[in-house]
Amino acid sequence: MKLNMITLAGKKAGSVEVAEEIFGLEPRSDILQRMVRWQLAKRQTGTHKTKLRSEIRATKSKMYRQKGTGRARHGAATAPQFRGGGKAFGPHPRDHAHDLPKKVRALALRHALSAKVKADALIVLDEAVSKDHKTKSLREQFGKLGFESALIVDGHEVDGNFELAVRNIPKVDVLPVQGINVYDVLRRDKLVLTKAALDALEERLK
Repeated sequence: MKLNMITLAGKKAGSVEVAEEIFGLEPRSDILQRMVRWQLAKRQTGTHKTKLRSEIRATKSKMYRQKGTGRARHGAATAPQFRGGGKAFGPHPRDHAHDLPKKVRALALRHALSAKVKADALIVLDEAVSKDHKTKSLREQFGKLGFESALIVDGHEVDGNFELAVRNIPKVDVLPVQGINVYDVLRRDKLVLTKAALDALEERLK
């Protein structure tokens, strides 16, 4: 499979040959859904907590006598039915992460890349380099290229000026190739891979 390559100026820079087993699969939404769910669950903090009856600081003495009042029988004011009482079966700190086989994770990334190719939303850049860290000129270039919502993936190291310039552009993210993941690929309309990122991905996923 061949993909056209362009420069940041929008000019043609030839074409590159990519592997069918990475970029030419029929995307499976079930695998992508499993991967996104795994990513979001893993990054969830799980620090939510409510207090039980034993953790509430209030009087434990009987509120009023057991019989003769015509009211319900109650003991401590820490019971869940009272305002300020403990929470019954409330959430407690826990880890939301669950297991997902390594092979499924690698397969999900292949399907995410293939989905972008099938949707004609994968763009190959010769390089992602900026002469200075000014956002204005880069924003104009992105406007001409149609990068309104894009994830740009570079090689093992991202150009410093380019990263600083992109930082102030909304809905445009930059990652080194080792940070590429299914969730970030799918949450942006376009996926932009540099030639260096393409080579590194093929070496990693073959």
